Amino acid sequence: MRPRCSAIAVFMGLALVADAQVPVKAGPPMESHPYPASTAHAAPAWFVNVAPQAGLTMQNVNGDTRTKTYIIETTGSGVAILDYDRDGWRDIFILNGTTLDGEPKPATPPTSHLYHNNHDGTFTDVTAGSGLDKPGWAQGVCVGDYDNDGAEDLYVTYYGKNRLYHNEGHGHFKDVAEQEGVAGDGTTWGTGCSFVDYDRDGKLDLMVANYVQFDIKTIPKPGEGLMCVWKGVPVMCGPRGLPFTTNLLYHNAGDGEFADVTSASGITKTNGHYCFSVSTLDYNRDGWPDIYVACDSTPSILYRNNKDGTFTDVAPDAAAAYSDDGGEQAGMGSTIGDYDNDGWPDIFKTNFSDDTSSLYHNNKDGTFTSSIFDADLGLNTQYLGWGAMFVDVDNDGWADILAVNGHVYPEVDTAHLGATYREPRILYWNQGNGKFKDVSGRSGPGIEEPMSSRGLAVGDFWNDGRMSAVVNDIDDKPLLLVNLAANTNHWLGVALQGAKSNRDGIGARVTVSSGGHAWVQEVRSGSSYISNNDLRLHFGLGNNAAVEHIDVLWPSGLEERFEGGSPDRHVRLVEGRGVVVEK
Repeated sequence: MRPRCSAIAVFMGLALVADAQVPVKAGPPMESHPYPASTAHAAPAWFVNVAPQAGLTMQNVNGDTRTKTYIIETTGSGVAILDYDRDGWRDIFILNGTTLDGEPKPATPPTSHLYHNNHDGTFTDVTAGSGLDKPGWAQGVCVGDYDNDGAEDLYVTYYGKNRLYHNEGHGHFKDVAEQEGVAGDGTTWGTGCSFVDYDRDGKLDLMVANYVQFDIKTIPKPGEGLMCVWKGVPVMCGPRGLPFTTNLLYHNAGDGEFADVTSASGITKTNGHYCFSVSTLDYNRDGWPDIYVACDSTPSILYRNNKDGTFTDVAPDAAAAYSDDGGEQAGMGSTIGDYDNDGWPDIFKTNFSDDTSSLYHNNKDGTFTSSIFDADLGLNTQYLGWGAMFVDVDNDGWADILAVNGHVYPEVDTAHLGATYREPRILYWNQGNGKFKDVSGRSGPGIEEPMSSRGLAVGDFWNDGRMSAVVNDIDDKPLLLVNLAANTNHWLGVALQGAKSNRDGIGARVTVSSGGHAWVQEVRSGSSYISNNDLRLHFGLGNNAAVEHIDVLWPSGLEERFEGGSPDRHVRLVEGRGVVVEK
């Protein structure tokens, strides 16, 4: 391929995007950073939890803290990173559950919380008056500008009816789920979600995963059924033994409402699953977004986009449905990344305790190879995994893996069942040879402190190239993990603005070239465990001190090349402003 002469548009971190509504701002110098890195901490990472001093003090509520009678009390909630006010700094939205009838009630009714980034290392709780302070069992969240007005909107799944929060500006959101046709009927239990332009018409559609059909009036109590006992101890029931439901797909008609195309698209042909996280990817690199769904106690799903509005579940044929030995696994979270830098997206999935996680290496022919043991990741089987993300924590150009854990049965502590209810996080460092190294034990108290974690999202909160993580802990306060280990590696942040494509550029494939290397990522909504990361792409560049060029394959099909330049900054690339690449 070669670029054809046209205008070049690359926007540096301090520059105002010509037709955007906000500037993309550079972060503070490292020496003035509110949480400065230090060479006293060895690379790749030394994570500390700064949530208390940063102002993230909300209390997560998910039923009874002493015991878990029902499965709804165990799955926890997600977290989203977004720039809701378009000031160039990432804000945080943390979901919350509630209590059941007959359980102790907190002094203040629990709600989800929106935190505004103050640019100085702290956040302000701006939930009051935002329209997001609705009670209920909030589960998953995804971010996307579904009406292309330049403001990021939120879709939140619930046990009950789901909500689509339209960003009205000035810190206010309005629930328009009913009028837009995406609230559901209230009988399903929504979990993961993702905005995805599956038909590439420039409007974001919506994929929603569902877990079980749950009726507290009929569900058995701990110990009352075969699926209500674990290692001989009575525990809450499910998901096996509970009625399943199908996932949902909504098509954005662009006229103020969505159409339910679940049946017509072929989504309902895959049933009998208990689904959690949704991660979009173009696994076969045909330019059309596919959808991967991690499922609990049942095979994973890989919906291949047939380019005609329909999908086919090819996970078994693609070897991305089962464990290394062909067994079903209890999948929770999933993340997509090119861990070996071969240009093709791979899949990592967390699973239940007494099992390994899953790593599916992309074979570039429409299939995957289970590589969990080849990559030295068949460790830590004592943990029950949830949120997980490929993230380059030291900017060396290789995607590492951060995963959070926590058991579902409080009884594991009192019955001494070989696990603990609160568990540490895990950091696997990518060695650059197809293998990872567990560096959790020397990566700081933010990794080692035991918690019962669920949702995880990563982002660059201070625009300085250091990736931080927000963790939603069940029945506890959140974590804000900041890496204090210094390194001399370079980085580049890339934000996209679609014109013919959807405004967020969701589904675009971005290739950054530097020093003879090429790094490939895709823009996606959702992923991890029912959470949403910073939509900007983060590229570690190692010791490469210049970016040669950036190639973008937009969802519209347009492929453009943008000028590179200096690293260590955020750039915004606008569709139609680059050099068109001839195929």
